Amino acid sequence: MTVRIRHITVDCAKCYDLSLFWAAVTGFRENPDDPNLPEHTEAALEAPDGSTGMLFIQVPEGKAGKNRVHLDLQPTDATRDEEIQRFLGLGATLVGDFRKEDGTGWATLADPEGNEFCVERSAAERAAS
Repeated sequence: MTVRIRHITVDCAKCYDLSLFWAAVTGFRENPDDPNLPEHTEAALEAPDGSTGMLFIQVPEGKAGKNRVHLDLQPTDATRDEEIQRFLGLGATLVGDFRKEDGTGWATLADPEGNEFCVERSAAERAAS
């Protein structure tokens, strides 16, 4: 037997705002038949290909420590460094920079609510090295 991961769920303080950030990062979109609204306590995003989505659930408690699970993102049509700059412009913060002089490595960022994620090199960058 196998299972499919339906959603990656993120507990957060402002689900609508965080869904906007992650929609811009991933290209995921809300369901047009069930749009996310600022007053909702849940916000869902769907992958364009219908695969795993993201679900943001408003909770009263704040983030208390390092994430036990995080996402590793690989750019598909830009370089790692271009995406890092784009994410910073969207409101992410740089948590740790593990990029090396030879072009390898990754960076750890945090979304506007402090949830960590990593940005790796694109497939094209990996193939070129």
